[in-house]
Amino acid sequence: MTDVLSLRAALLDWYDAHARSLPWRAPPGAEAKTDPYRVWLSEVMLQQTTVPHAAPYFERFTTRWPTVADLAAVEDAELMAAWAGLGYYARARNLLACARAVAAEYDGVFPQTEAELLTLPGVGAYTAAAVAAIAFDQPANVVDGNVERVMSRLFAVETPLPAARPELRRLAALFVDEHRPGDWAQALMDLGSGVCRPRSPLCDQCPLAFGCEALKTGTPERYPLKTKKAERPHRRGHAFVLRDGAGRVALVRRPDKGLLGGMAGLPTSDWGGAPEFAPPVDADWRAAGSVEHVFTHFSLTLEVYVAKGEGDFLWTPEEEAAKALPTVFRKALERALGPLSRRERA
Repeated sequence: MTDVLSLRAALLDWYDAHARSLPWRAPPGAEAKTDPYRVWLSEVMLQQTTVPHAAPYFERFTTRWPTVADLAAVEDAELMAAWAGLGYYARARNLLACARAVAAEYDGVFPQTEAELLTLPGVGAYTAAAVAAIAFDQPANVVDGNVERVMSRLFAVETPLPAARPELRRLAALFVDEHRPGDWAQALMDLGSGVCRPRSPLCDQCPLAFGCEALKTGTPERYPLKTKKAERPHRRGHAFVLRDGAGRVALVRRPDKGLLGGMAGLPTSDWGGAPEFAPPVDADWRAAGSVEHVFTHFSLTLEVYVAKGEGDFLWTPEEEAAKALPTVFRKALERALGPLSRRERA
């Protein structure tokens, strides 16, 4: 195995030449590091999505709320609407709780140590390490899926995920050093994202190929080994699109706790095996087809019904509703009414 110092130097040299230009990132070797607010916000957004998908959201957020104090002052519903499309709305609630804690307890200035960062709402080990390293240039062991993949291949780790995680974290810690810790963390991320890819790794372009044990086996893409996942359960439900005579649609506010908590949504049944047909009001309901959606822990089929009627709801113009709703409800709304660009007003 090639020594750690040689591998570390090779990757930092590669990063100096090939670092991605990202809106939340300082260039390699920059003395002035990125605003910790921007680092934290980007890391939270990237936890369940890709850089190309997250970047436009990041630009909109930082234009609308340029500081953590600005974000802390926003109403919950406004933040949830802006988050729509980034998935896992519990992260949006934690985002707001963390911003408010930084504003109230730290006068709008993020703490610099991993230990202090870990005390903030919704900040776990990965995010605390990333902010400490990238924003404050502190030696921290920043381990995400990309880093796990790089380490598993570099050392040809035969233990499958998720059981291998402690070992992969230990191996990644061998490279943590006071010399350019923020650049090192981002270099590993870039390597895993663009070169040491899950499928078809570009080993001929890898600066660490000279020391990669998986490459020596001839099948580097075999790593990391993974335990077979259990099949994702499937649920069914009904979604009800109720319209009035003024181009508005009936929305409800979902309970704060649970899936899509605190978000605006369409009235629905429970999501279970065989949901009872129980529309929110008596009306001439007609079937409008179904939509499919995949959440982290289950997949969902929603049978969509549409009608005209009245009731005590959050009556919202259809165009605004389409923008504010989480993806699963936006799909149901468009199933009932058609895309806004092609829909004819009733």
